[in-house]
Amino acid sequence: MNKGELVDAIATKAGTTKKQADDVLNAAITTIIEAVSSGNKVTLVGFGTFEPRDRKEREGRNPKTNEPITIPATRVPGFSAGKQFREMVAP
Repeated sequence: MNKGELVDAIATKAGTTKKQADDVLNAAITTIIEAVSSGNKVTLVGFGTFEPRDRKEREGRNPKTNEPITIPATRVPGFSAGKQFREMVAP
C-alpha cells in the first residue's frame, strides 16, 4: 500500500474527503518527524513507538579496498511495534 492508497482508505473509513484525509495524514507524519528529530519519543498505544536511537561508533570495511574504516556514531530514527500490532501481524 502506498501513500495514495492509504489516504483513500482513511477517507473511506473516516467518512471524509481525500483532501481532508491527506491533510491529516501529512500533519501526523510531520508532527512525529519533528518530535523524534528533537529527541522525543512518540507512543501510539496499540500501534507502536517512534524514538531516536543512538548508534555507537564502529569499525567497518571499505568494500572496494577491504581496508578497515571507522563508521562514526550517529542518531537514527527507530520504531518498535506495539503488542496489538505485533499480534495482528503474527497471530
